[in-house]
Amino acid sequence: MAGVNPNGTLLGKTALITGASRGIGEAIAVRLAMEGAKVVLSARTAEAGDSKLPGSLHDTLDRIRGLGGEAAFVKADLSSEADRIRLVDEATAAFGPIDILVNNAAVTFFIPVETFPKKRFDLMMEVQVWAPFHLSQLVLPSMRERKSGWIVNISSPAGLHPKQPYTRRGGGAVYGMCKAALERFTTGLASEVYDDSVAVNVVSPGLVDTPGVAVHGLINEQTKDRVQPIEFIAEAVYQLAKGDPKTMTGRIDYAEPLLAELGVTPAELA
Repeated sequence: MAGVNPNGTLLGKTALITGASRGIGEAIAVRLAMEGAKVVLSARTAEAGDSKLPGSLHDTLDRIRGLGGEAAFVKADLSSEADRIRLVDEATAAFGPIDILVNNAAVTFFIPVETFPKKRFDLMMEVQVWAPFHLSQLVLPSMRERKSGWIVNISSPAGLHPKQPYTRRGGGAVYGMCKAALERFTTGLASEVYDDSVAVNVVSPGLVDTPGVAVHGLINEQTKDRVQPIEFIAEAVYQLAKGDPKTMTGRIDYAEPLLAELGVTPAELA
């Protein structure tokens, strides 16, 4: 099985990945570590038992260190401004200025618009839209000063407009709003920092079998044939996190078509 590449393309780079206790975030962290990045993991679940879902920051940390990679974690609640500031401060103190920021963390409620509570609406917007915006603000000064940086935001096909025939299953409007806003933020920021050689892109996963997806029951008889291996997402993020900021920025990419365009086969995750 693969381990850390001693000649990896991300050697000397510091990557900060949110939502890294399980699922897509964990896979991204492992993939970047395999190419030599020093990874800082963040989530609310630091230890096993902190959440009803399997996986923790400590688990991801042990996995990366077990394959010879460098990693640290910072427990943080991204709905808290103070925690976001502390996260970037502690990540920088651990491994130096952030070269790669991956905004993956999310909190999601599937509730029809008519009965959607404002408290949950505000929380979703805070974690899925404002937190990536704010974290980008926090890492950009150093990136712009060094004329080097990569920001990758994780979106979803939910950001696309629904098409007829409509289904009776509701509840995804707010989630779709968040992802659509994140994508528009991505292209807007990419245009603002283009001259500073900072790339800003989106990877939109397909349907991936993760603990969070399982909680919402999104994989069923009708959708099971669309499930995509998690390696596709991790590989797509890696490709964007090493791409030329002058030619690979402002993109909204679905993982599988991106890899096909680049002629890349996803690496096996260690």
